[in-house]
Amino acid sequence: MTEAWDAAVEAQIRGAVQRGEFDDLPGMGKPIPGKGAPYDESWWIKSFLEREALPSDLLLPTPLQLRRRIDQVPDEVRDLPTEQSVRDFVGQLNAQIVAWLRNPEGPRVVVRPVNAEAVVHRWRAERTRPEITTPAVEPVTAVASPRRSWWLRWRRRG
Repeated sequence: MTEAWDAAVEAQIRGAVQRGEFDDLPGMGKPIPGKGAPYDESWWIKSFLEREALPSDLLLPTPLQLRRRIDQVPDEVRDLPTEQSVRDFVGQLNAQIVAWLRNPEGPRVVVRPVNAEAVVHRWRAERTRPEITTPAVEPVTAVASPRRSWWLRWRRRG
């Protein structure tokens, strides 16, 4: 039975090739991606993340995702318009951290809530920092006197 089935399938493939149904397929003549590279058992995950333009952070366990978000807090609050919006952002992050601390899963990683006052203080300091503008003046290049090498200075002492 399987031989008859294989013969029928082969006959259909030959007929499709003769009719030209496999001509001009997308990717024809292009190299197969990953051919010649060592086997990676998670190739399909990586290709899915790349194809869907998803961040690779989604693969991290929850505590590591939280740690990464904590590290990115200064960058994320920098453009927030008000102090209250900064406090709200930190409050939402702290709520996620506390929820994880109540029911931890994944590897044991130290994750502590973010100090909202410290974040607000830093946010205020960055907003009040004056922008340093340098006038468009041509730089003056000073001619430095040639320094003697350490060897010559040492020889003269002795």
